[in-house]
Amino acid sequence: MLDPSELYEVADDLPELGRPVLVEALTGVVDAGGAVRLAGQHLLSTLEHRLVVTFDVDQLLDYRSRRPAMIFLEDHWEHYEEPVLGLYALNDSAGTAFLLLCGPEPDLQWKRFTAAVRTVMARLGIRVTVGLNAIPMAVPHTRPCGMTAHATRPGLVTGYEPWLRRVQVPGSAGHLLEYELGRDGRDAMGFAAHVPHYLSQTDYPEAAETLLTALSKATGLLLPLDELRTAAAAVRDNVNQQLEDGAEAAALVQALEEQYDAFMRGRESTNLPAATTGPLPTADELGAALERFLAEQAEPGGPPTP
Repeated sequence: MLDPSELYEVADDLPELGRPVLVEALTGVVDAGGAVRLAGQHLLSTLEHRLVVTFDVDQLLDYRSRRPAMIFLEDHWEHYEEPVLGLYALNDSAGTAFLLLCGPEPDLQWKRFTAAVRTVMARLGIRVTVGLNAIPMAVPHTRPCGMTAHATRPGLVTGYEPWLRRVQVPGSAGHLLEYELGRDGRDAMGFAAHVPHYLSQTDYPEAAETLLTALSKATGLLLPLDELRTAAAAVRDNVNQQLEDGAEAAALVQALEEQYDAFMRGRESTNLPAATTGPLPTADELGAALERFLAEQAEPGGPPTP
């Protein structure tokens, strides 16, 4: 492995951080509803911050798979949207310092990247790392946004019931970082918001709000959430209005609600989930039908937006 220390640059005048929390919000392949991106953007737009560590994206990104945007104006290239992968120092609403690792998830050199991050963490005295994720699930938007929590030791995520038992999933650089921190005996945890899979291709700020609420509860950070709550309500109203125009789609949402409610009742007791009045469509059938309906409704003006 190439030297991890050559993969990043640290600012000369680091602020006083104490023993801060590090929030990992890398945007990769699975970011249902853009929730991780929205959460990172929200923190940077509402809190004071400065870039303290910059990673060499040329070593880490596959530009052919994720091409940065460029603007062409009449007869020349006006702007290049240069990708930035870095560590930002922020202060929460009470002035407590914490760090945010955000930008595009590395496509290449994961082991070298995680080694570099762990070296930086040791230098900056990180006490705990919290990763943010969002996954598509067969859940209705009319129910509270669910959450899957995981950690390097159970005491970090007490109070969260598991949604999954044992499952094999594609890895990510953020999950690899948490895994390696666990092997080192370091505290790290992660939260994955459950986004209705028929809305996973559009911005879903309720999931971003859910992630930051979980982050706040787990770490004590005071984070501003009003803007996300307002955006989440606007998206819900938009989707509900579209569903009012389609009886079949409304029936499909109701079927998802019945599945969700039965599952939740089953989790609260030792019995199997309560039986419903009749056979329900599968989650894939429900999701496909709702996706078709919402796509048809959104064609003139694009997908539902806040």
